[in-house]
Amino acid sequence: MSVDPSVIAAMQAAVEGDPANAALRAHLAGLRLRAGDHEAALRDARAVLLVVPDDTAALAVARDAARLSGDDAQAEGYGRLLSALQGRDPLELPPAAPPAPLAPEPPMRLRAGPLRDDEDDGEHEDDAYDDEDLVRSLGLAPATAGVTLADVAGMASVRERLELAFLGPLRNPELSALYGKSLRGGLLLYGPPGCGKTFLARAIAGELGAAFFAVGLDDVLDMWLGQSEQKLHAIFEAARRSAPCVVFLDEIDALGQKRSQLRHSAGRNVVNQLLAELDGASSDNDGVFVLAATNHPWDVDTALRRPGRLDRTVLVLPPDEPARAEILRRCLRDPPTEGVDPERIAARTDGCSGADLVHLVEVAVEHALADSIRSGGARPVTQKDLERARKEISASTRPWFATAHNYALYANQDGTYDDLLTYIRANKLL
Repeated sequence: MSVDPSVIAAMQAAVEGDPANAALRAHLAGLRLRAGDHEAALRDARAVLLVVPDDTAALAVARDAARLSGDDAQAEGYGRLLSALQGRDPLELPPAAPPAPLAPEPPMRLRAGPLRDDEDDGEHEDDAYDDEDLVRSLGLAPATAGVTLADVAGMASVRERLELAFLGPLRNPELSALYGKSLRGGLLLYGPPGCGKTFLARAIAGELGAAFFAVGLDDVLDMWLGQSEQKLHAIFEAARRSAPCVVFLDEIDALGQKRSQLRHSAGRNVVNQLLAELDGASSDNDGVFVLAATNHPWDVDTALRRPGRLDRTVLVLPPDEPARAEILRRCLRDPPTEGVDPERIAARTDGCSGADLVHLVEVAVEHALADSIRSGGARPVTQKDLERARKEISASTRPWFATAHNYALYANQDGTYDDLLTYIRANKLL
């Protein structure tokens, strides 16, 4: 069933303006499902269930989206929970049948002197096998990213910050040792959707040739109590074995949402587990650099942003005019073109994200393709196609800045949003 894209866009803007509104996000998930965007529908439904595990509308969407995505086992699990909830008090969780119980962890033993070699090796090997097996089942094998910072258009200030925080020390281990600079820690990337936060994370890993773990909501969140925490622990254990590496946590506002906003203990337990992994209290995180991305930094638990965890915050803004021109040129390399002027389009797309510009080129290509089909002969993409596409799209970053403006003004006691406030004032986005 088709859904007008403008309706979904309006609902998305409403959700971004009120991210704590679970009912609104559940409705958006339903719209995405009807529009055929099964992955996005499942992602939104899971975000609702993290906060409200007994939301029957979100469970129904998650069940159908999982089934349409080909994950019958997950769809069956959501279906069982939904069937158990129907006809009951919505605040009463059903006694769902749990999966096979996990073997309890051995108790911590305090003793004088080291453990015997055979004791230590045996336990370590068993734990490592369990973690590796779970990571493989999630499809999270470390991989090189395939892109470098040379592929990133613009973002000069962001790249300079990254060079000081991580890239420089890793390239110069002798100087790092001299100054006592550790390679542990993390960086929080925030900004409007579609401005390249995920691409930048991949470029950092590619720049170093380091292993790269891209961790999304569906890799961690699980409907069974305790499973989400176990997955998170397994991911970090695999990262420690692959050091030096970059762990990229996408949508960190969902994984690490403020615990004061969470109604149920399951969500708080995930945040607590993430805090424990970032601390590395029982493990060495040296060589494991954590990058996190969010569109809503004000929803991230403050404990995650203290020194030693995600202790640096970098604003990723929409591309400036030279960067927009470079993005357009790269997008226009593959289709046949004639007489195109990326600089002229770049000058007229202020406020557009990188994703907006990619979409602009796709729309222009569609216009050229449609004309070719009608005429029976292929023709190149022209400046006229680009101008037509430019008039059909609008900058998707505006709603985000409308919301972010209030936080930059009234929730900036520690100066976190100084860069954001400067940009808003300079570009008259008040």
